Amino acid sequence: MNSPIIGVLALQGAFAKHREMLHTLSIPTKEVRTPQDLQDCDGLIIPGGESTTISKQIDSIHLHESILEFAKKKPLFGTCAGLILMASEIDKGEINPLRLLDISVQRNAYGRQIESFETEVEIFLGKSKQTFSAIFIRAPLIKSYGAQVEVLSSFNNTPILVQQGHHLAATFHPELSQHTAIHRYFFKLVKDSVAAKN
Repeated sequence: MNSPIIGVLALQGAFAKHREMLHTLSIPTKEVRTPQDLQDCDGLIIPGGESTTISKQIDSIHLHESILEFAKKKPLFGTCAGLILMASEIDKGEINPLRLLDISVQRNAYGRQIESFETEVEIFLGKSKQTFSAIFIRAPLIKSYGAQVEVLSSFNNTPILVQQGHHLAATFHPELSQHTAIHRYFFKLVKDSVAAKN
């Protein structure tokens, strides 16, 4: 059986770093720039970047509906801007959200680029608890979340890593860390999704 393929939305932002992280884990990847690119993928990462720009590009190439259809059966992982796009409610900006996560988000809540920081947090993945070095760059803030959302990590009593069904999202940038645990966890969600279809 071939290994599942993780698509990485490659319209703008830090998509190359996600691919590098997955390659270190020997996980096949594919850059996604068109609806047709999704057809070969078993999971999709929406990277950090500029959320308004990514949203407009998604709409301009008619990817919005394709991603929503993809997400019905296959896992998505959004980081920073990716989390914003997956949210149900966003405080401001010309963004057409995917509404895949029952969360309300405030953009750039942690300040400007020069106020970026790194901190150690505890993450809960499956039955294991571990320490993770989380890097925040103009990060969004999850203001509220629904009953279906599971909080896997928090910082200052605020969720920073959440899961709803087979979808995962982080307000920080795990692809910039030396730790691979979150990407490995997402790959497990993808493998579980593939196994459930077979």
